[in-house]
Amino acid sequence: MEEITNKSFKNINFQEASFPLAEYESCVFDQCNFEQVDLSSFKFIDCRFTDCNLSLAPVVGTFFQDCQFEQCKMIGIRFDEANPFNLHLEFNACNLEHSSFFGVKLVKANFSSCRLQHVEFENAQLKEVNFTESDLLGAHFLQTNLEKANFVGATNYQLDPDQNIIKGAKFSTDGLPGLLQKFKIKIVQ
Repeated sequence: MEEITNKSFKNINFQEASFPLAEYESCVFDQCNFEQVDLSSFKFIDCRFTDCNLSLAPVVGTFFQDCQFEQCKMIGIRFDEANPFNLHLEFNACNLEHSSFFGVKLVKANFSSCRLQHVEFENAQLKEVNFTESDLLGAHFLQTNLEKANFVGATNYQLDPDQNIIKGAKFSTDGLPGLLQKFKIKIVQ
């Protein structure tokens, strides 16, 4: 596999331009379009994606190590199909609607200020994950390990404390209804 290191890609529409299967290390992708581009079996190590569209891009067996995504549109990505070895991702102000992290291990990952509506987190290992200021409307948590996760400032989440591990997790008082919904009680401030 070809290795491409320390290269910057800016304003490239990879739906029209070729994007060779390779190992990309310490590369920067700025304002690039990968929408529906098959990224299966690619390797991204210490790469940064800014203001890119990766929506519906297949990532079967894709290797993501220490990758950062900022202000990216990433709708419907199946991260549960990516290579799990050394998987580490950071998301800031990204739209990840309808994506899947089913059974994925993402310890200490960052999802700050993200749109995580209808994202699948069932059976995921999300210890010490940061969800601050993220919108989790319709996100699905079941048998999810959320130990020491940070939900401060997160909105619209609903998770059952009996069906998830939340020991040491942080929540804002505004988020308490999302933890207590199953009891059908009303919280008045």
